[in-house]
Amino acid sequence: SGYFNHRDPNQGTCTNSCRWNYKLQPADGQAANRVGGCNSPGTGAASGEWLLEEKERPGELMPIDEDEHGTYIMNSKDLRAVEHIRRLTEIGVDSLKIEGRTKSPYYVARTTQVYRRAIDDAVAGRPFDPGLLGELDGLANRGYTDGFYQRHHEHEMQNYLRGHSESGRSLYVGDVIDWHAGRQLALIDIKNRMSVGDRLEIIHPSGNRVFTLEHMENIDGTAIHVAPGNGHKVWIPLPADLPGAMLARFV
Repeated sequence: SGYFNHRDPNQGTCTNSCRWNYKLQPADGQAANRVGGCNSPGTGAASGEWLLEEKERPGELMPIDEDEHGTYIMNSKDLRAVEHIRRLTEIGVDSLKIEGRTKSPYYVARTTQVYRRAIDDAVAGRPFDPGLLGELDGLANRGYTDGFYQRHHEHEMQNYLRGHSESGRSLYVGDVIDWHAGRQLALIDIKNRMSVGDRLEIIHPSGNRVFTLEHMENIDGTAIHVAPGNGHKVWIPLPADLPGAMLARFV
């Protein structure tokens, strides 16, 4: 992002250039003469055996070098340090920043909740809960690495298998926007498809709750079996008013 657009990821202006479309080609003599430098595209020399060409910048070739730690510009796994929270608190770190500039409110809510629990456990002297790793695995991710928090690694920091995020545990399906106390029903603003019989999880600062959806009504109160997706509002049973809660479906 900084190389192409002078937009520094560490200052909150990343253009997500690692997700763009690139073509790989060998660095033969002819291609080497067209390698782009950081300040003057079209000049320089290839120092590696392979070159990258970005789809919207034809003719600007970039050398790709890799050392024992991996490459430094393409498709890194997502950084995860939750397993190191206790050690970070022990050495005096009292503020943590979680990556989330281009993430959804659902991602931010789930991730913040996980790190909050890890911090509370560390401060209270409780051991790390490995279940927190599973919570993060359930979010859309590109694979995880703890980067340079450890000196020696037994796993790759780069993702060589896919160029997109995947989520294997749950899917964000809606927000609680109202509650009918008399009928004990919550009004859900639907974001993704859900059906009667789905196993759902309510995410709220007061605590998460897992349940099976047994009944659902449309906005007019008619029983329905499926909420097709974004743009629909439905009523579902909920025993308490949980304003701002999010709803996820296990997959």
